[in-house]
Parts: sequence; structure tokens; C-alpha cells
Amino acid sequence: MDENSIQMKAFIGIILWCLLLVMCWPLALVLIFLLPLLWLILLPFRVLGFTIEIVFKIVGSILMLPFRILGLR
Repeated sequence: MDENSIQMKAFIGIILWCLLLVMCWPLALVLIFLLPLLWLILLPFRVLGFTIEIVFKIVGSILMLPFRILGLR
């Protein structure tokens, strides 16, 4: 993702949160406190996902090594 995409997602998130704050402020305040907690709970699963992705890439590279040496694709 490029920087503009990340900034636009953050901007949209802030606008949606402000809209929620106007419509239902208790829910908006609960979100402010629960989202960082949810992020911390889900962090080990993201690390596990990155690890599994790297393992699959390494195994794929090892399996494709003989074909790359022979020049086949």
C-alpha cells in the first residue's frame, strides 16, 4: 500500500468515528477503548500468519530451485 492509500483509510476511519460519535456517543467511546485491546489480542495471530507465509515461500523456493537452475519456468 502506498502512503496516500493509508492516509485515506485513516481519514475515512476518523470521519466514520465522528459520525458514530454524533449518533451514538457511548458506542464511540467504547470503541476507542476496545479497539486497541482487540488489536493486542489479535497481534499473535498476525505474527503467526506472517510466519506461515514465509515458510510457504521458502518451501516453494526450495522446490522450484532445480527448475531455475535448468532455466525452465
